[in-house]
Amino acid sequence: MILESMDPQQSYAFLQQNPQAILIDCRSSMEFLFVGHPIGAIHVAWIDEPDWEINPNFAIEVRKALQSRPTSSGDETPVLVICRSGKRSLDAGKVLLQAGFTTVYNVAEGFEGERNEKHQRSTVGGWRFHGLPWEQC
Repeated sequence: MILESMDPQQSYAFLQQNPQAILIDCRSSMEFLFVGHPIGAIHVAWIDEPDWEINPNFAIEVRKALQSRPTSSGDETPVLVICRSGKRSLDAGKVLLQAGFTTVYNVAEGFEGERNEKHQRSTVGGWRFHGLPWEQC
């Protein structure tokens, strides 16, 4: 199984064209709440505080999130996974494929993208950099 990636603009267009698709934000709770997240994203942490260990129930929690949606077709529902820069989401997406999900995409560049030469994010890539809809608490 190969996990395909789409850039943020392709991901947003895919979500608009496929209303049954779901966007999972797999960053930590603190990142999701305070840094911001794509509008409509469902938070299921891949790694979270306080222990910063991989969530052993990640696929189960994504499956539960799907079950709560009236448009869900179970494990065949397209799932897009986003993190800060596209690395954690790649690992999380692979676990979803191993768990039986059939259509999983990684959001390349993530929400904040890579750091620039000054070690700042959201300046060279990512969902927020591209001006896609997002919110924060």
